Amino acid sequence: MLKLYYIPNTCAFIPHVALEWSGLEYTAEEVGRDTIKSPEYLALNPQGQVPLLTDGNWALRQNVAIIDYINDLAPDKGIYGVTAQHDPKARALARQWLAFANSDLHMSFKPYFYAARMVDDEKAQENLKAYASSALKNLFSLVDNILAQQDYLTGDNITIADVYIFIEAHWTKRCNIDLSAYHNLSKFYQRVSADTGVSTVLKVQGII
Repeated sequence: MLKLYYIPNTCAFIPHVALEWSGLEYTAEEVGRDTIKSPEYLALNPQGQVPLLTDGNWALRQNVAIIDYINDLAPDKGIYGVTAQHDPKARALARQWLAFANSDLHMSFKPYFYAARMVDDEKAQENLKAYASSALKNLFSLVDNILAQQDYLTGDNITIADVYIFIEAHWTKRCNIDLSAYHNLSKFYQRVSADTGVSTVLKVQGII
């Protein structure tokens, strides 16, 4: 059976939703930040991170790889969109936005989450956060512009890339980054939060 290891309100949220959408039998185990550094966990994931997916004795790490694997097991469940199974361009477009969320956006949060690890000086930490805030707003502006034309990143139907952008928009609240000027993004946030799989995982992980 598939098993997902996660820390709530992290990027492990995305494969958790993918599993909900997939209809596959799975379990999800919440782990603490101490657990992911334990010898037992490191034997499965030497990077000591989440998410981690196991399938029997086999372990897989890295978000995009995990999502791809879930999609391969349930190709007709619309993880990359309802037409992606038979439309390479639709699947590629969803993966383009997934890559954007996983790299450009996600990396831009690091100064907020790890500023103290990056520099010792408090003023330098604040400067890093200010730079990150500007970068994040620019990236979310790109998303907002796309959403002026359509409900979701790839068109009329939700994909797993939308879920990644959704949880990252949620992270801005804890970072005190004001995205209220992005009205299309705000409407998108509400649409995604209403998805059955998303709302289920929000509750399971205790995010709402």
